[in-house]
Amino acid sequence: MKPLFTILIAAALCLGLHARTKTSSHKLSSAKAEVETIATDTTHIPDGVDPKAITIKGYTKKASDSKESFFVTNNTHHRISHIKLRLRYTTVEGDLLHERVATVAVSLKPGETRLATLRSWDVQRQFYYYAGTKPRKTATPYKIAYRLIGYSIPVGAE
Repeated sequence: MKPLFTILIAAALCLGLHARTKTSSHKLSSAKAEVETIATDTTHIPDGVDPKAITIKGYTKKASDSKESFFVTNNTHHRISHIKLRLRYTTVEGDLLHERVATVAVSLKPGETRLATLRSWDVQRQFYYYAGTKPRKTATPYKIAYRLIGYSIPVGAE
């Protein structure tokens, strides 16, 4: 019984000596890039909404994804529970593809950053974020810009 056990241990050690195959991507440069804001004049900003109250960075969406992900940072001195955004999707050349208003449920303390996800506007999965990984299948790159429309401060929040 001991020789069999010794052989199994030796085989396990030999198999473990091979270099592991790395499958993760290390070229995630979009996580540092800040998403553009939609240029507006001050007449289109709702009363009491500071357009710089939040920052969005690290937007990502592959052509095969059904969701969009990004990091939201709370730049206010209050806790925020929801944000309402106008999202504008354009081609790399600037032609409008789609525009929508989305409410994102996030619980953020002042200065905190969290990952948020939304169901993608691209239901046919034919588009990918231009700063992300280029897909193997045929797909069109796009850019995104946002404008903060509003945010919720929970009752009793400091």
